[in-house]
Amino acid sequence: MGKIILIFIGLLLATLGIVMIFDARLLTKKLFSFGDQNEGAMGMKLFGFFFSLVGGIMILVNI
Repeated sequence: MGKIILIFIGLLLATLGIVMIFDARLLTKKLFSFGDQNEGAMGMKLFGFFFSLVGGIMILVNI
């Protein structure tokens, strides 16, 4: 049961990371009021890459 929960959490993290990568500019407009939108989008993409990497590793380790 614990493996299934960890795989599900990994899937959620990976999905969240991919959404953050592809919708970074839209999310930056909605959530933050930066003067420079490009820096906010780049940070959002980096966090998205990190989340998708961690989620993928969690899935890989638990299978």
